[in-house]
Amino acid sequence: MSKSLSGTVALVTGASSGIGEATAVALAERGATVALVARRRDKLEALAERIGGGGKALVIEADVSDQAQAQAAVETAVGELGRLDTLVNNAGVMLLGPIVGAPLEEWQRMVNLNVLGLLYCTHAALPHLLAAAEGDPRSVADVVNVSSTAGRVARLNSGVYNATKFGVVAFSESLRQEVTARHVRVSIIEPGATATELASHNRLVVLEEMAKNFGGIELMASEDIADAIVYVVTRPRHVAVNEMLIRPTEQER
Repeated sequence: MSKSLSGTVALVTGASSGIGEATAVALAERGATVALVARRRDKLEALAERIGGGGKALVIEADVSDQAQAQAAVETAVGELGRLDTLVNNAGVMLLGPIVGAPLEEWQRMVNLNVLGLLYCTHAALPHLLAAAEGDPRSVADVVNVSSTAGRVARLNSGVYNATKFGVVAFSESLRQEVTARHVRVSIIEPGATATELASHNRLVVLEEMAKNFGGIELMASEDIADAIVYVVTRPRHVAVNEMLIRPTEQER
């Protein structure tokens, strides 16, 4: 496998499971040193040991919905690893259900992590990404924001989750216009139904409804999305993949 990311450092949020875990492994396989950021240290340490067989990883326990922890995570990565070339904002939570009578704490969790956590990490990372884009080894840097099909189409019982992911898309496009001439590429990855822990945090009634909607189709694996992220960040310097929508073949909407 090509080591096209050798000499670079990537930071992946939500790296303790699912898409974040698979992405960290895939980036390390391409030669990147990876900073693994999430709240579950035990999961991160197991992942770092796995990566350590053929790459290098740094464990950073942090809740990126807290501004101080998000900033400290980025600064720790740069301080320990010397630079930052790729930021993958993957951490997120999906709590579905009707808007009427919804538990407000679910909305707060989604906004705090899906939006504010992404903003905090991006804000802290941008000076380092801009610096990395000015020189070797690639003279380009990447911000990859993991959104969702929910960032494209609003659906019943998904209102606030939709709002957070629409917000990610809008922020990403504005940032892209601001930094693209300085060779920091901003990309949005929009997965459809993927077999991860994401749905498991929902209430039972929501899980039952999701089973009706998606129980009959073959879901994507985390590795499918990681493969897309690796594709995006390994394009030549003059090529930017700004948006990638990925659904299971059998998913209609």
